[in-house]
Amino acid sequence: MKLSTVVALSGLLAVSEAVPQQKLLQRQSDKKPNFLFVMTDDQDLQLNSTAYTPQILSRIKEKGTDFANHFVTTSLCCPSRVSLWTGRQAHNTNVTDVRPPWGGYPKFVAQGFNDDWFPVWFQNAGYNTYYTGKLMNAQSLSTYNKPFAKGFNGSDFLLDPHTYSYYNATYQRNHEPPKSYAGQHTTDVIADKSLGFLNDALESDRPFFLAVSPVAPHSNIEPGSMSSSDPTRMTEPIPLPRHQHLFQDVKLPRTPNFNPLNNTGASWVSKLALQNQSVVDAGDHFYRQRLRALQGVDELVDALITRLEESDEIDNTYIIFTSDNGFHIGQHRMPPGKTTGYEEDIRVPFFIRGPGIPEGQTVTSVSTHIDLVPTFFELAGVPLRDDFDGTPMPIKRKSAAVSHEHVTVEFWGSAVLEGDFAAIGVDGQTKLGNNTYKSARILGEGYNLYYSVWCNGDHELYDLTSDPYQTHNIYTPANTTTHLLGRPLHDVINRLDALLLVLQSCKGTTCIQPWKVIHPDESVQSLRDALTSQYDAFYQRQPKVSYEQCLDGYLISNEGPQVGLQYRDGLSWSAWV
Repeated sequence: MKLSTVVALSGLLAVSEAVPQQKLLQRQSDKKPNFLFVMTDDQDLQLNSTAYTPQILSRIKEKGTDFANHFVTTSLCCPSRVSLWTGRQAHNTNVTDVRPPWGGYPKFVAQGFNDDWFPVWFQNAGYNTYYTGKLMNAQSLSTYNKPFAKGFNGSDFLLDPHTYSYYNATYQRNHEPPKSYAGQHTTDVIADKSLGFLNDALESDRPFFLAVSPVAPHSNIEPGSMSSSDPTRMTEPIPLPRHQHLFQDVKLPRTPNFNPLNNTGASWVSKLALQNQSVVDAGDHFYRQRLRALQGVDELVDALITRLEESDEIDNTYIIFTSDNGFHIGQHRMPPGKTTGYEEDIRVPFFIRGPGIPEGQTVTSVSTHIDLVPTFFELAGVPLRDDFDGTPMPIKRKSAAVSHEHVTVEFWGSAVLEGDFAAIGVDGQTKLGNNTYKSARILGEGYNLYYSVWCNGDHELYDLTSDPYQTHNIYTPANTTTHLLGRPLHDVINRLDALLLVLQSCKGTTCIQPWKVIHPDESVQSLRDALTSQYDAFYQRQPKVSYEQCLDGYLISNEGPQVGLQYRDGLSWSAWV
């Protein structure tokens, strides 16, 4: 064969190989992005558990952006998850507990959300949607098909009362009957299921959203305990056998709020006894078991990302890692658990990598789980809904994100106590008082505050700049000598009361821009703006957040004044509507 012929043929071959590659690149640029969303259950950030998940750190956090001030708005599994997947605060979903009558899957269905929530919206936007693992509490052997959860091309849910049993889990796939996986570790089971759904997603020409929600590092609960009339026994998580020897010398961080010599907090927390050495040792063991249980999740994440790398979709996929709420062990003398408004329970990891996401970057602006669905919408190019209580996170360069410095944290009902010493109680009692509260976490330029109002009338105010572990409650409204942020303390408290009054029943944009409710002329857009002395008399006259009584759920009629004063022209004030 002549050399010229060889050259010509090789040129044609090069062109023929380039054409499919060009078409592939064009197809990728035209296609909407994919999403891989991994959410653990009850994972702490403040206790440093993420430092023990090297694959999650190296393959998501370091390859993308860490949102360092990301919070949940209700520190309990089911309310937090329903708020996440609807983009609404818990007071707007009224799913406020893990089981009926105040919460759980039946309440979610009764509120009409099964027809009107994220997977349905994303399917309508052209996405294939998949979910495996824990969706929400009280999705059970008796409720899973009343009706089936809508909006998924493929689903494989954990079902109560087996959800938290590491070696006796029951899953329910699509519309098939439930299947027991007794004898198999649930993290390995969900790893296989998530890889199967990822393969299904990669075989389609449609973009996909795959949510993977392993139960680790949640406490282990055996089915008999959850279904009995006695208090549910929640013991330490059970790691995979290959991880049970790890971290033998690791202990809980001995921070200033860990088993403090003097009582801290408010309400029932302020009455807890100092933990003895047996309780402290049990907490350290509980912590090590949580870290060990997370190793299977770390391997799961590694496997999913490796599979994406083997496909042609890794560069077109947003990969997100977070948890449904935080966790405490020993802080403020508390047994293991969540449900409080303290940092350990409301601050969670949030790492994201994907197209256009800067590598190795940390974002310090405030974000919450209420912002996640608006963020997914914006990243997918889907128009935002008017009924979102959140705003897109500042991920895209051209974003509709509205900067906010506050988080609305709310809870109703009893605290959740876990571990072998869960019945430690208060003053020798095994039953705690009601844990209902409304609070605001505020992170702005020059201030870092947490303010809460409990249903029993207790208040808390912490300046986390000088007191990052929340051990010194500075709430003293009658104090005329102490100053905070350059103003008398009582004047600052008056502003916080007015802000919380708006947030306690906010809807839509008022949840993100509450100061516009109080100051319609938009002269005040932050706590700093509101501290101007010309507003002192106005804020002093504002009604306060209060409760008629401590209830286990949300009734707006029980939660005191809902309407405050608006600042109009400095001379006339009026109630907002």
